[in-house]
Amino acid sequence: MLVPRQTAPALTVPTLDHGAFDLTTATPKRGSILCFYRGLHCPICATYLTELEKQTPAFAERGYETIAISADGAERARAMADKVGAKALRFGHDLPLSVARDWGLYISTSRGTTSIGIEEPKLFSEPGLFVVNADRSLYYLSVQSMPFVRPGFRELLGAIDFAIEKNYPARGEYTGDV
Repeated sequence: MLVPRQTAPALTVPTLDHGAFDLTTATPKRGSILCFYRGLHCPICATYLTELEKQTPAFAERGYETIAISADGAERARAMADKVGAKALRFGHDLPLSVARDWGLYISTSRGTTSIGIEEPKLFSEPGLFVVNADRSLYYLSVQSMPFVRPGFRELLGAIDFAIEKNYPARGEYTGDV
C-alpha cells in the first residue's frame, strides 16, 4: 500500500518528445503531477487530459511538472496527445503493468471496441493521480477502479496553493495500530 510521506515507487517511462522520464532523476522545483490514464480508447481520459493540458502552465508557475502516462505504445500515445492538443503536457508511454501495480493502479481486461470505435488493449491500467514532492515523497494520491469521477485539476491547483501557503503536510501517513 502506498502511503503519503513515504518514497514513491520507481518510475521510468519513455516520453513522446522529451526523452525518458525517470522520477528518480527528475528535478522539479516543488514536485511532479503524475496522471496515469487508461489509454487512447478512453473518451473520458481525452477530456480529462485536455483539462490537464490547460492547467499545466499554472502548475509549472508553482514549480510542478506534469506528465500523462499510460501503457499504450508510442503510436497510441501520440494519437492521444494530438487529440488533446498537447503543447505543454508531456506524454509517457509503454508503462509496464507491473509498475502500474507498484503504484497501486487497478488493472482491467479488454471489453472490445469502445463507444468511440477504438479497440481496448488486452490489459490496461485504470486512472490514478499523484502529487510527488521534489524529494520523491508521496504528497497526494487518488486511484480509481473505474474511468469515472476523477479529481479536478482546478481544485488540485487550489489545494496546492493552500498547501504552499500554509506549509500543509501530506496526510494519511499513519500506519500504526488502530
